[in-house]
Amino acid sequence: MESIHRHWDFIHYFQSAEYSQKFLKNGYEQIGFAQAETKSYENCYPFMYYLEQGELYYKQALQSPLSLQPILLFYGYIHFIKAIVLTKDPLYPETTQVLAHGVTSRKRKKQQYHFLQDEVKVQKNGLFSHFSTLVFQAKHIIGEKLKMEDLLVQIPELEEAFKVLLKRKTMLWFNPENELVLDESVLNNFNMSKDLFKQYLNEKLSGKNQWTKEDTLHIPHISEQLPVRWHLGSDRLCLPSIRNEANMLPELLIHYAVLYNLSMIARYETEWWVELLKNRTNEDYPIIRSFLNVTTQKAPYLLLDILKQKM
Repeated sequence: MESIHRHWDFIHYFQSAEYSQKFLKNGYEQIGFAQAETKSYENCYPFMYYLEQGELYYKQALQSPLSLQPILLFYGYIHFIKAIVLTKDPLYPETTQVLAHGVTSRKRKKQQYHFLQDEVKVQKNGLFSHFSTLVFQAKHIIGEKLKMEDLLVQIPELEEAFKVLLKRKTMLWFNPENELVLDESVLNNFNMSKDLFKQYLNEKLSGKNQWTKEDTLHIPHISEQLPVRWHLGSDRLCLPSIRNEANMLPELLIHYAVLYNLSMIARYETEWWVELLKNRTNEDYPIIRSFLNVTTQKAPYLLLDILKQKM
């Protein structure tokens, strides 16, 4: 829990209207917004309050029973996202359309429901698409259906849970020098020749990589560079070994989609949710629990890092 408390120290720098106003004004000037001075004054208090409320939700989640955590974590998450959006969109919320969550979950079947097979659908309007477009320029995901299992296997910290519970290897790890050697095991995993796999990585990584040898990929910066992902605890890079629709989805959007779905279940599918927590009949329970532990730590780190980069 130590790392999360360091994030809260960082948030407290923004609990100064004068500093937050200057911070917002600088951002608005960088995007060429004409009324940067006026809007930064108007937005500094909403910006401060979003961060304050986000922190309160996360801290409350840490002290709450598991059954309530998805709701508290999701609301904390979207408050941080609203603060980030306000740094990039001076007019937010310009319309009521952007106030919706931006993802929807399907009606659940009462019989044989399995969380890992559940889906959410990305809507054209709402906070999810607005945030993903502003921060990641990810318009292409609008209308997509995102399956929970496809999303969760993309999170490095859940590798052990999938390995133990479902016997699935989800990550190929870079060595401590930030290198991935394209040996036989890596190529077999993707069922590609070396040349085809290098072409695949070069296309996805958009020139951010270096080939130190013919078969060794070196990434100089330890951070998410899709499809390469980053593990918070070990501070190491890895490549998801399972190719699916979520390979090029930033991890922050993965946390949003999964947290949204879990919060909806906790709020509206009470019978299934409480039975899962009590009976623990399949791997849904330990995987959900593992995800909640990871997102409590990692999501604030990733979200607040976007603000840190602007300081």
